[in-house]
Amino acid sequence: MPVAGGGSLWCWDTGGSGEPVVLLHPGSGSGESWPYQQPVLAAAGHRGIGYSRGAYRSIAGSKAEADTASGDLDTLADRLGLDRFHLSGSAAGGPLAIDYALAHEDRLLSLTVSGSIMGVQDAAYLELTEALQPDPFGDLPVAVKELGPSCRAGDLDGVDAWPAVNARARTADAFAQSLAHTITWAALETLTLPVRLITGDGDLYSPPSLMRLNAQHLRGARTHVVDEAGHNPHWEQPAAWNRLLVTFLKKHALGKHGRR
Repeated sequence: MPVAGGGSLWCWDTGGSGEPVVLLHPGSGSGESWPYQQPVLAAAGHRGIGYSRGAYRSIAGSKAEADTASGDLDTLADRLGLDRFHLSGSAAGGPLAIDYALAHEDRLLSLTVSGSIMGVQDAAYLELTEALQPDPFGDLPVAVKELGPSCRAGDLDGVDAWPAVNARARTADAFAQSLAHTITWAALETLTLPVRLITGDGDLYSPPSLMRLNAQHLRGARTHVVDEAGHNPHWEQPAAWNRLLVTFLKKHALGKHGRR
């Protein structure tokens, strides 16, 4: 799918007439990161959608001419004919999901953010998150940083498959797209849509205490902790993660609780 700046998105779409759910992938992954979610969303009656730009099978294009990341998402939604949809962002997909909600809240039925520092720019928050990643944290293997020890010790097939997805993720021309907003706690407090936060109990980037801190700035948001998972609970403990997501989607389906 062509987008501004000469880039193109690689997309998958389970199809169907169910309420759409767009999944935004971690920075260590791509639109390929959702094999455990695609069949579950389809079986639950949802139209599941994922995509990449500057990652697996996509073309990044020109950074100078590219739209914001949330602008790309809005282009995708328009071209796929999405009216209202649910949005779920994991890890680096979290700031994009929040940025889109700040720009187009009226288009969203719900927002889920999983395993993400959420892009909050308040000085106190940046100091806290940086303290969680002291040197030589950045030099650790990506699987050690992003997959919890229970997964690495107990799911050898998953541990083998995840680095393969990671290795295929980034394209040579990839660049970090800008956001349309500066995300702050004050900005989070303006959102009124239903929000669910999910994290793993062993997440080195966004541990439960950090997610609960952000939840204080989101109206009615609840934080759910997935046991024995690190930064990618959707991959490490997909049954638990999928159950949380699908239950939340059902609760906030179109027309429920006065939302139209």
